[in-house]
Amino acid sequence: MSPRTFTLAEATEALHELRPVAERLVALRSRLRLVSERQAELRAAVGANGHGLTLNDLQLTTDELQRLGDELNACIETIQAVGAEVKDLETGLLDFPALREGREILLCWQVGEDAIAWWHGREEGFAGRKPLDGVE
Repeated sequence: MSPRTFTLAEATEALHELRPVAERLVALRSRLRLVSERQAELRAAVGANGHGLTLNDLQLTTDELQRLGDELNACIETIQAVGAEVKDLETGLLDFPALREGREILLCWQVGEDAIAWWHGREEGFAGRKPLDGVE
């Protein structure tokens, strides 16, 4: 089955639903990174002499990492269920497959941008983003 294609109007409408999900995705990824770093510090401390830490301290970070991972996956699944593609967890970069002059392109948006204002070919990626002009 080929992926859904969006018109600019449809992608813009979908973005109204997906914007808060993408924003949550970025926040979760940031928190996940911090908790992962904390867990590594705890593992090193427990491995040395404990420094007053218990295995429960380590388990708490493991539990939080699991919860964060589950919530992050749920955000990704929500975005994909609409037909958009998650391209970068750090920036909340989403692509919406579309057609331009008979070829597949990707309408491109990331957290912090006001609207979908860019597009690129599938092979070009983010570095090949071009301003929307004539894309419907």
